[in-house]
Amino acid sequence: MEDSKAKSSSGSLFFNRSFTMNSTAAAESNSPKFHLLLNSPSSLNRAASISRFYNSFDSVKGKVKKLCNLFESAKSSSSPSNLASPKETSPKVVLRPSKSIAYSSSFSLSFNNSPIRLPGTEDRIVVYLTSLRGIRRTYEDCYAVKMIFRGFRVWVDERDISMDAAYKKELQSVLKEKTVSLPQVFIKGKYVGGADVIKSMFEVGELAKILDGFPRRQPGFVCQGCGDVRFVPCWNCSGSRKVFDEDEELPKRCLECNENGLIRCPDCCS
Repeated sequence: MEDSKAKSSSGSLFFNRSFTMNSTAAAESNSPKFHLLLNSPSSLNRAASISRFYNSFDSVKGKVKKLCNLFESAKSSSSPSNLASPKETSPKVVLRPSKSIAYSSSFSLSFNNSPIRLPGTEDRIVVYLTSLRGIRRTYEDCYAVKMIFRGFRVWVDERDISMDAAYKKELQSVLKEKTVSLPQVFIKGKYVGGADVIKSMFEVGELAKILDGFPRRQPGFVCQGCGDVRFVPCWNCSGSRKVFDEDEELPKRCLECNENGLIRCPDCCS
């Protein structure tokens, strides 16, 4: 019996000792991991992000409360009890002319009082432009002005300075400037302005009033002689700019065409 008791006590001590050893070893083995998890930067960042989320949520809640208070105060101020009595007069509203009306009046005054005149063109619209595409902005402005007038279907005396250098000299003498920008528009012999002025007049409707008295062309009309280019090759020299003088038996310069051997179209520019 004593031997059995000794064996059982020794066995229980062995199991207790192994359990305590295993538990302490497990605790010792797990404690560094636990400390590492607590002290790792990812866990700290996660904790910081969670706290930041709750702080932002609280700030959003505060903003929502402020907005609700604002709407409630607006409703309370617009309630019938807070409205002004019928005896109180509302302030008078002063109406000012719109920008388009101001522009329209200024355009009409400047057009009627234009000091620059183009003699011999009181019955037509004259546009000085260029068909060359050397300067993109200039070409686009000339094309835009030409399309605006074609939209009204009015006949325009288009004077292309790239086709005839005499038009450039004519424009310089009229404006009294050596360097002139294109396009330049004259209506009824009066100087109007460039592309910006024509576009603004078209937008506010002032250009339609000025062009009201001009005759209209048929829709889709194109000159059969020049194709709306306004120039054709010279009939006298066939565009060569030279003619043969039978008296002197020598070739001479043709006096009927310009420097490019062109003349104005007799069908649409006569």
